[in-house]
Amino acid sequence: MDNTMPILLVPGLVSSPRIFAPVTPALWRYGPVTVANHVRDDNMAVIARRILAEAPPRFALAGHSMGGYIAFEIMRQAPQRVAKLALINTQARPDTPEISERRRGQIARAKAGEFHAILDELFPLFVHPSRRDDADLRQLIHDMGDDIGADAFVRQQTAVIGRADSRPTLAAINCPTLVLTGDEDNTIPNRLSFEIAEGIFGAKLTILPQCGHLPQPEQPQATADALVEWLRL
Repeated sequence: MDNTMPILLVPGLVSSPRIFAPVTPALWRYGPVTVANHVRDDNMAVIARRILAEAPPRFALAGHSMGGYIAFEIMRQAPQRVAKLALINTQARPDTPEISERRRGQIARAKAGEFHAILDELFPLFVHPSRRDDADLRQLIHDMGDDIGADAFVRQQTAVIGRADSRPTLAAINCPTLVLTGDEDNTIPNRLSFEIAEGIFGAKLTILPQCGHLPQPEQPQATADALVEWLRL
């Protein structure tokens, strides 16, 4: 295969490289795979700028949830460097005031030592209703939380609260784009993925059945298949 391209994966809030582990083996055949570090800064533009400084000159970009917010910022800063774009269980809208207030509450609790309690509360929102008793998925959330740590969680939430509205820039995205979501995402409803797909000319929308907010571990084969098809474009 002589048309390989570097692949840059950006995890979501309180997610580490573990989130992409179930699909990485299917992707590396199409180019070297890097998972971006998104835990060092508390400003979305700065996070994107630092990732770009460490990224290959040109790459295929896939962002999951908060990683999608970062991907939108990367597209604003350096669209010429992104050959293909995948937006996984994310949205183009900014927070509502109510959601920002909820995040601030989680920030305060994380600083007060309640980080693992927050992870337990987030878990049922992250997974498909049929997976709420899945001990392995719950352990994954806690393992990734330990990877990230409470301080980085606070930085991430601060960056997410301050992110830009990406809806006005959807029409400027002109690279091959996949919009991937689950049929029952209780964190970012899939109607917001429809909105993204409608705003980006030629974008392909894929909805995975029996899937919540974490398609990589919930539906690894279907997620890998969708990403491989995207990489083949």
